[in-house]
Amino acid sequence: MKLGIIGLGIMGERLLRVAVPHGTPIAALWDPSSAAMARLAGLGPAAGSAAEVIAASDAVYVASPPSSHIEHGRAALAAGKALLLEKPLASDTEAARGFVAWAAGKPAAVNFPMASSPAVARLREWLSGIGAVQRCDIAVAFREWPREWQKAAASWLSLRAEGGFTREVVSHFLFLAGRVLGPLEIVEAQAGFPDAARAETSLRASLRAGAVPVSLTGDVGTTDREDTNLFTLVGERGSIRLRDWSIAERQRADGGWEPDPDAVPNPQMRPVTLGGQLDKLARLAAGERDTGLATLEEALAVQELVEAMLAG
Repeated sequence: MKLGIIGLGIMGERLLRVAVPHGTPIAALWDPSSAAMARLAGLGPAAGSAAEVIAASDAVYVASPPSSHIEHGRAALAAGKALLLEKPLASDTEAARGFVAWAAGKPAAVNFPMASSPAVARLREWLSGIGAVQRCDIAVAFREWPREWQKAAASWLSLRAEGGFTREVVSHFLFLAGRVLGPLEIVEAQAGFPDAARAETSLRASLRAGAVPVSLTGDVGTTDREDTNLFTLVGERGSIRLRDWSIAERQRADGGWEPDPDAVPNPQMRPVTLGGQLDKLARLAAGERDTGLATLEEALAVQELVEAMLAG
């Protein structure tokens, strides 16, 4: 698979820096920022436009800001290329619905890395041991938003229109809950905003996956850690959880938590997870459809939940 990348911000650079040692041939790279292009010069051929990336590639990863996702995604699919689209699908939910309908049957997927996470795979192995799931709890917290490593993209990540932690972080856990428990629906939700322009600083929501209640909390400024999160499944015979993206844990009889002996912090886990995403994208480009990557339909379901929660 010859991979092209449109957008060399945080996510584009991350996948690129995994793809090169992973052995994925890089067909072309493009970003409208000359600084971004210069920073990553030497990691792959530079293109003069998004169209040049698409023409040179078998599969295209679109990691540009959300407002341009559909434009680049449509162009890639119309050219017969496989597509890995960064989430959310678009900055406009109605446009996202139209895109998903148009792209039906085409080789497209969305980059929710938990689809290839070894820690998530471990949770699935443990799931039968806790019996029927009775509750799911999701909690995220941040020292500040955007996080320090996201400051270069603060021009849109900090704003209510396209940014915020619900779209950028909570969406991953909604995807995971949907994969584990089935379709989610909102019971009630309330987001808190510092002003009309800036992104949310708090979120409280109750959802359901069938008969299973799902609680969700998110806050900015309530922790001294840059980023912390928990995804907990409470079952009839015990509880399991995913902590800080990559640590799978089981609850002991004494109430404490025992991590998977193979668990490693997220910076070490990320290359493994993204390598799995690349392997699945190669299968998608080769004509396989059931690769395990997040589908457009799954991403749309997540986006609809996120936007509904932000709207209250």
